[in-house]
Amino acid sequence: MKLSSLLMSAILIFFCGLHSASVAQTPEPINPEELFEFYEAREFVSETGDTLRYRIMLPDSFEPDRLYPLILFLHGAGERGSDNQAQLVWGAHAFAEESFRSEHPAIVIAPQAPSGSFWSDLTWLRGEDAPWSGPSRPLALAHEVVTRYAEFYPADPDRIYITGLSMGGFGTWDMITRYPDYYAAAMPICGGGNPALAERLASFPVWTFHGALDTVVPPELSRAMIEAIREAGGLPGYTEYPDMDHFSWVPAYEDRFALNWLFSQRRGE
Repeated sequence: MKLSSLLMSAILIFFCGLHSASVAQTPEPINPEELFEFYEAREFVSETGDTLRYRIMLPDSFEPDRLYPLILFLHGAGERGSDNQAQLVWGAHAFAEESFRSEHPAIVIAPQAPSGSFWSDLTWLRGEDAPWSGPSRPLALAHEVVTRYAEFYPADPDRIYITGLSMGGFGTWDMITRYPDYYAAAMPICGGGNPALAERLASFPVWTFHGALDTVVPPELSRAMIEAIREAGGLPGYTEYPDMDHFSWVPAYEDRFALNWLFSQRRGE
């Protein structure tokens, strides 16, 4: 399946760093400091010396003999850096909300990609005949952090989830395409993936969200993935907000039904 010139142009616009959206719909970001009491700052250094800064939220208390879901949250391009704070500006608050946290105690990992880097490998943009390289370094490190916590903390191996917005939406698609047998379910928001590899996700639980008015990451990218997965025999979920621009993660993360769906999924079921 070749990507259309429309999709190619849309991606080029996105990765040139244009983040315009209608002013009328621009929501107020969260002050990261409001979430510091929930998300502890940590740092991971790989065996090769690569560093990934991240925040982690743990359940209020660990109950004996109980396993907890683990969720990886990937931020957007505007939150890249080294302060280990900006990744909390959008989306991460949804998992710290009191009633939700009480209903769904979980381990939440929110890494921060360094400035100028990307979560997603983009070789597929050259077409389906282009070689699919290894994951980007930040994505590989994020996956390594998840596997470490899943090994040493009381994390349920059948309830490891991933979600992300914008650049993190691309990273979410990339991650589950690479590791469809590791993650239990995914919620990519206003991102895009490689339709040529959609067959890998034919039986994977995924629900994606996009704004119909998004001019930063056009909805055609989500539509292409959904169509390709359906053609492969899958039943993915797709919500497109008719009056929403790039900030589709705001209603998506406010959708308790969607988050409950995510946390209800179990690997292999």
